[in-house]
Formats: sequence, C-alpha cells, structure tokens
Amino acid sequence: MSNTYYEAVDQLEKAKVDPEYIAGWSSGFLHNPGREEQTDTDAYQAGYADGRENNLDNFKNWIKG
Repeated sequence: MSNTYYEAVDQLEKAKVDPEYIAGWSSGFLHNPGREEQTDTDAYQAGYADGRENNLDNFKNWIKG
C-alpha cells in the first residue's frame, strides 16, 4: 500500500478531526462497504465520500473543538 493512506490518516489525526470522519475516510479510501444505518453518522458519511475520492479538502469541516 502506498504511503498516501498512512500520511492522510496521520494528517487527520494530528488535526484532531472527528474520529467518525477518520473512520469513514479510511473505509472509503480502502473501498470497504459503508456502515449500516443504525451506526452511520454524518461525519462518517462525509469521510466515506471523501475517502472514496481520495480527497482531503473537506476535513477541516470536521475538526473537533
């Protein structure tokens, strides 16, 4: 696997991005199936969509604190 994944997750964690967004981004990047409705969140959905596109442009909307 390329360093792209690891560098992106490191960047998200250091920026204190919502863990749900990070989980979604990771799943989307790896093309894993999405979560089921009962465990799905807005942050996860946004991260999943961005991860599928290998996009880090929107993570600042999900910084906690």
